[in-house]
Amino acid sequence: MMNVSAARPSRRTELLATGAATVTVVLWASAFVSIRSAGSEYSPGALALGRLLVGAVVLGGICLVRREGLPPRSAWRGIAISGLLWFGFYSVALNWGEQQVDAGTAALVVNIGPILIALLGARLLGDPMPPRLLAGMAVSFAGAVAVGLSMSGGGGSSVLGVVLCLLAAVGYAGGVVAQKPALGHASPLQVTTFGCLVGAVACLPFSGQLIHDAADASVSATLNLVYLGVFSLALAFTTWAYALARTTASRMGATTYAVPALVVLMSWLALGEVPGLLTLAGGALCLAGVAVSRSRTRSARVVAAAPQPEQTRESA
Repeated sequence: MMNVSAARPSRRTELLATGAATVTVVLWASAFVSIRSAGSEYSPGALALGRLLVGAVVLGGICLVRREGLPPRSAWRGIAISGLLWFGFYSVALNWGEQQVDAGTAALVVNIGPILIALLGARLLGDPMPPRLLAGMAVSFAGAVAVGLSMSGGGGSSVLGVVLCLLAAVGYAGGVVAQKPALGHASPLQVTTFGCLVGAVACLPFSGQLIHDAADASVSATLNLVYLGVFSLALAFTTWAYALARTTASRMGATTYAVPALVVLMSWLALGEVPGLLTLAGGALCLAGVAVSRSRTRSARVVAAAPQPEQTRESA
C-alpha cells in the first residue's frame, strides 16, 4: 500500500500539468479567431498593448488577492527576458505579420517556434531530446505544413510578413527558454504577471494608437481584445507556466503543435470555414505528433511508477 500511494503524487502532478497544457492550447487556438476580428480595427501595436493591459489588470488583481508579492531577485532575469521577447516583441511582430500574409503562411512560419525551443532548450537548459520527442515534432511539423499550405490564399506572400512571422517565432522560442529557469524561483502566477507587466511597459509607445483605435473600434472588436487579454493571455499563460514548471521546454513546445488543428476546428464551428481534406489530414498529423512527443516508452513508465529507495525502506 505504501508503494502505491507514494507513486500517486507524481502521477497526479503529471495529469495536472497535462490538463494545464490542454487549457493553454485550446485558449491559444481560440485567440486566432479573436485576433482575426480585432486585428481588422486595431493596429498591431495597439492590439498588443491593449491585450497586455487587460491581462496585467486581471493577473495583478489575482496576485493581490492571493498575496503573491514580488518575485525573488533570482527570477527577475528570466521574467524580464520572457516579458520583452514573448509578451511584448512576439505579440507586435505576429499581429503585424498577419496583416502582411495570409493566415496559412503565418501559421506555417510561426510553427518553427517549437523546433527552436527544442534546440535552445537542449543547448541552454540541457533538456533531453529523446527519439519520441523528435519523431513527434517531425510528424506535427509535417501536419503544420499541410495546414499552412491548405489555408494559404492564392496571392503571393509579402516578404516583410514572412520576416515578421519568423521574428515572432524567434521571440516566442527565446521567451519560453528564458521563462523556464525563472519558474524554479517564482510561482507560475508571479512569472506570468510580471512578464505581462514587462511586456506592457515595452509596448507603452503604442498608447496613442490604442486610444485612437479604441475610440473608433466597434464593440465586437473591443470585446475580442478583452477576451484576448483575459483568457488567451491571463489564464492561458498562467496554465502554460504551471505546466512548463513541471516538464521540459522542448516537450511543452511540441504540445503547441496541436494549435493549428484546433484553429481549423474552431474556424469551422465559429466562422463557417469548411476545411478541405488536406487541412483535415494536416490537423490529424498535428495531433498525432503531439501524442507521440508527449508519450513515454514502457520502460520509462515503469521507472516513473517504481518506488524510490527511501520509499522501499519505509515500506519494509
